[in-house]
Amino acid sequence: MIFERTGVILCTEKYDECVAFYSEVLDLPIIETLNDDHSKLTVLRFGGNTYLMVETGGKAITSGKSLSQNPVWLRFNVKSVEDAAVELLDKGIDVKTKKEVWGTVGDFKDPDGNMCSFREEPSGEPSY
Repeated sequence: MIFERTGVILCTEKYDECVAFYSEVLDLPIIETLNDDHSKLTVLRFGGNTYLMVETGGKAITSGKSLSQNPVWLRFNVKSVEDAAVELLDKGIDVKTKKEVWGTVGDFKDPDGNMCSFREEPSGEPSY
């Protein structure tokens, strides 16, 4: 099977805050926004041919969602987790960094409590 594009649909309760978080805090470019009688959504470029679609209809747990409440994390691979964490800390977002056997990560959450994570790829090569 050949896919033209891939995407992640993220249903949110705090829609406006989540759109601002992904577009302004994480600097994901907005591709399009739709707000009509049937849908309220914003599509952001998520890298390559992948998009992040933020929609309404989710449930916010601002203290953070457990894995059973939200088993999917959004991963952002970066050259330096430390640099990315400092950038978010400067914007008021708490990032918890830790070194794992397989690399360094920085965990944070969006306004709905959805878990996100930076992962360091210093060589620029995917190491999943």
